[in-house]
Amino acid sequence: MTDPTALRDPAARRRLVGGLAALAIAWPMLQLAGFQPAALFGAGNLQVIGGFLAGFVPPATAPDFLALLAKATLETLAMATAGTALAFLIGAPLAFVTTRALSRSRIGPGPGRVRAAALRQCARSLLMVLRAIPEIVWALIFVRALGLGPAAGVLALAITYGGMLGKVYAEVLESTDTAPARALLESGSGRLAALCYGLLPNCAQELTSYTVYRWECAVRASVVMGFVGAGGLGQLMDQSMKMLNGGEASSILLVFLGLVLLADALSNALRRLLR
Repeated sequence: MTDPTALRDPAARRRLVGGLAALAIAWPMLQLAGFQPAALFGAGNLQVIGGFLAGFVPPATAPDFLALLAKATLETLAMATAGTALAFLIGAPLAFVTTRALSRSRIGPGPGRVRAAALRQCARSLLMVLRAIPEIVWALIFVRALGLGPAAGVLALAITYGGMLGKVYAEVLESTDTAPARALLESGSGRLAALCYGLLPNCAQELTSYTVYRWECAVRASVVMGFVGAGGLGQLMDQSMKMLNGGEASSILLVFLGLVLLADALSNALRRLLR
């Protein structure tokens, strides 16, 4: 006969205590945030929500609106792509500087050890500052400086996403097997060669996948920044919502869904290519 104690989960008590602790922390936070999901199911609220959603059917298909939608879609794609490209140009060099596995001074004692550590710390601080301010705040600033249009969104994405890409790139490079890069550095190879032949072969797929994911996030962020005047689908959506035109809003949401599916398909294709 099987011993009942042998079937018990040894971590059950720890999981129970952890779950209760998480609930004890989350419940006051939900109350402080005013989270009351029951209010959504009130009779008056359901009627208002139903009437609002009914206006989304059918989607708008007028030729003049579809022309505006196509132009706004191209603006959104251009904003996200240009912003991500500039973010890569900012984040990749900073990640190269902050990656400890590529530091020659860590191989052994030398006069440049303190200087290299200070440089890495300055680069980390810069990455933290870049990603600390949300892109919507930068968009508001650049809209005031440059006027309405996608240029403000491109710069906003470049700054914030540059900090994000640099941080994640450095973490990915540090988490991979660093022995090949260290061997190359110890044999007298340069840092760039150690990166290309020692680290990138093991993590190129992960870096590419994250870059495409960040581009997908940039598409979504471009839509949000359009509400503050950065152009694209967001600005068109703002106009449609202000005019209470649910059909136009529905068409915009369908196009936005298509862009997200496109980014997902692109990410899968690139991952298969790098295998």
